Amino acid sequence: MVKLVHITTVPDSLIFIEGQISYMKSRGFDVSVITSPGEKLEAFRTRTNIRSYGIEMPRAITPLQDIKSVTEISNALFEIEPDIVHAHTPKGGLLGMMAASAAMVPHRVYQMRGLLTFTAQGRRREMFRRAEQLSCRLAHKVICQSHSLRREALSEKMVHANKSTVLLNGSNGVDAIGKFNPKNSFANIRKELGIKPQEKVIGFVGRMVKDKGIEELIRAWEVVSKKEKAKLILVGPIEERDAVDKGIIKSIKSSNDIHWVDFTRDTPSYYNAFDFLVLPTYREGFPNVPLEAAAMGIPTIATNVPGCIDAVVHQHTGILVPAKDSVRLADAMLRYLRNDGLRKKHGRQARARVLEFFQPEKIWEENYKLYLNMLK
Repeated sequence: MVKLVHITTVPDSLIFIEGQISYMKSRGFDVSVITSPGEKLEAFRTRTNIRSYGIEMPRAITPLQDIKSVTEISNALFEIEPDIVHAHTPKGGLLGMMAASAAMVPHRVYQMRGLLTFTAQGRRREMFRRAEQLSCRLAHKVICQSHSLRREALSEKMVHANKSTVLLNGSNGVDAIGKFNPKNSFANIRKELGIKPQEKVIGFVGRMVKDKGIEELIRAWEVVSKKEKAKLILVGPIEERDAVDKGIIKSIKSSNDIHWVDFTRDTPSYYNAFDFLVLPTYREGFPNVPLEAAAMGIPTIATNVPGCIDAVVHQHTGILVPAKDSVRLADAMLRYLRNDGLRKKHGRQARARVLEFFQPEKIWEENYKLYLNMLK
């Protein structure tokens, strides 16, 4: 039996690989996970019956704690004796690849899910670039989350072309047949929030942080709400790291036309309440949210940054606008609010694209083949 260990910085990230882990178990792999401890890890362990190790891995750069984390991860790997270590996210990838190298794990995979260099500047940007280079150097194979992300990594000389790959069209895929299927029955979110059936609803799903473009979204909303009657639903936790301006948060919580909802696992019910999704993010690897919305027949307005340009086809499954441009964002929002036919057409085309290119089982099968080729 092949022993496989997944490493992520925080247990929140396990939701993106939960289906893949179950798939690998069904193919005979003995799977374990290593991530930071907490309630979400315990919930994951209970839900999946996967052996897990809680080791503190702060997202921020903390040299002393990072050395301790690498040591503890290495000790866990010596205990497990895995055939493959598969590490995810910038910090989890770096610590995981260092620990796996120290533990002499024979096959090491780093999954590049996004680059901090997109928004960092100066010395900080160079530090992140070198960290990515080290993660890629220590890995035997680097899976890039999207084709545009791989192009960026190659242009920045973070990874060699012959070591890096993208699984099919990228992403984790989305369950468009089961969980994210518009034919399912959903909670009536509009009724719960007091929104009338005929009212237009703009939605956002994700972490409420500056990098997700929340400040630009609210500035665009202030323009849009004066010209068209609509509601805005924001779904996701407000975080202190990369915090949104306090004035923006105050505006969100005080508005009668904005509904903020903290973290929820029932995102399909919220997509079902949206007319379209907005994701004005500054950086992505390959965002899942536009694919989930697409599976529900909802188009997305996103920024034309790496990752988003793989998830949204401009003028076909959504609209792409420049990052940090609230004026262009507002124009796109108004366009969808005023053109029901275009919005619905893009939504239908978005679902068709997901069904054709982003079935998760096909991506998991490709990942399985990658593992087998490494083992050979």
